[in-house]
Amino acid sequence: MGRSFKLNAKVSSNDVNAVLPILEKYIGKNATVKKMGQELEISATVEGEVARELNRQLLSEMRKVEKKTRLRSEWSCDGVTEKFFDYVLKGKRQDK
Repeated sequence: MGRSFKLNAKVSSNDVNAVLPILEKYIGKNATVKKMGQELEISATVEGEVARELNRQLLSEMRKVEKKTRLRSEWSCDGVTEKFFDYVLKGKRQDK
């Protein structure tokens, strides 16, 4: 069984309605998803091994249905938070 990651993210897309089913499948029905125009704010708990791989899988799945989808995400687990913009790691910090 994987580790439990807390996900906070913003998804922007030309067609947010197309990516909503992917989000429900990937992050589950217990997640909080707020739609604001062409952007979605997400708060969820996701099981997995590594934040980078979870981020890659999520963005890849969304881009299969809408190529112009962008993901700004923070994945937190075991006192470490990793920030990504699309596929790129933008920062890593030890939480206090």
